[in-house]
Amino acid sequence: MSRVRLSMILSVVAGTAVAANPALADCQLKLGVVGVLSGPAAQWGIALRGAAEYVAAEANKGESIKIDGQPCRVTVVSIDSKYTAEGAAAAANNMAAQGIKFILGPIGSPELTGIKPIAVRNFMLVMSDSYAKDAIGQQWPLVFHQGPGPSGWAGPIIKFAKEKFGMKSVLLVAPNDQGGTDIASVDRVAYEKNNISATEEYYQRGTTNFAPIITRIMNAKPDAVDLASSPPGDAGIMVKQLRQAGFEGPIGRLGGPGYEEIARVAGGNEVLKDFYWYEPVFIDENVQGIAEDYKTLMHADRPENNLFFQWVSATRMVVKAIAKAGTVDDTKKVAEALRSLPVEDPNIGQGRWIGQEFFGINQELSFPFGVGFVVKGQLQPTLRVEAATGK
Repeated sequence: MSRVRLSMILSVVAGTAVAANPALADCQLKLGVVGVLSGPAAQWGIALRGAAEYVAAEANKGESIKIDGQPCRVTVVSIDSKYTAEGAAAAANNMAAQGIKFILGPIGSPELTGIKPIAVRNFMLVMSDSYAKDAIGQQWPLVFHQGPGPSGWAGPIIKFAKEKFGMKSVLLVAPNDQGGTDIASVDRVAYEKNNISATEEYYQRGTTNFAPIITRIMNAKPDAVDLASSPPGDAGIMVKQLRQAGFEGPIGRLGGPGYEEIARVAGGNEVLKDFYWYEPVFIDENVQGIAEDYKTLMHADRPENNLFFQWVSATRMVVKAIAKAGTVDDTKKVAEALRSLPVEDPNIGQGRWIGQEFFGINQELSFPFGVGFVVKGQLQPTLRVEAATGK
């Protein structure tokens, strides 16, 4: 279904709700979405936007936010950050001008670097998904993390991968900006803690010709390659070219989800051969219920990238905190309410607040996650791992 068609449907639904309950028109909550909506990483931003729109529709249907006893209508404003600090800063300034106080996103480290100063200046509450080493911290009390970065889950995944593939060395590949270096360097430490020697290789973000880096990888002769935080489109190209060059070892991606797009670009599971990756949510029948409800409520299929599920749980937490705080304006009060909420979701399950050990502040959501494998060209059942503790 086209975006125009979907927007028309949502407008009709919203209009019907307001007509049925005029009080909805008096209280407005705007959720701002700042995420990459174009380029090779667009799947991530589309998943974020889809989750925000779904939770907004869910909240409106159930009238879950009431201010002074009055139902509050939730809407979503989305702006493409273009996966740059400048793009995210421009989006945040735009939203500040609109009076938007609650930001979902951004996703990449460069974006979060750009948005944080504007958010601090305008007392915006931010629920981000950057894997930067300084994604959250005590100096940003209104910035939260919608899920653990690799400091929380890289270690358990590497243990599973080592048991399955037996690699003793790995070469990590990522873009040469903060979105790449912060993740690859944390992954490297995790590999080394598992007695796997690791080296790093970086490329310019926006690169379309990966032949030189493929040549360097082949010359280095690692047992495994980890594509870390390379966008799914880039990762798919590199997998394809690595296999064409004769690389037979396992390939990992410990920088976020994206298996479907990587497999599509690479040419299928038979090209992936041996592949392992992080899934932010372990998808069972309860989680699939979100997809079914999305289709019913939004009259469309949910976004393909599985970050969608993680963003649903995080957005629900923000909405619950706003409802508990009883304000759509006081972000400090909402932040206090958010910190006090138990980490739980009706579909995702039980989790915990973490982040103190790595970031110095417990403002990182942690839910059960999954480890995905393709072995000898065959997709395997996803392994479930309990919510990371951050230790």
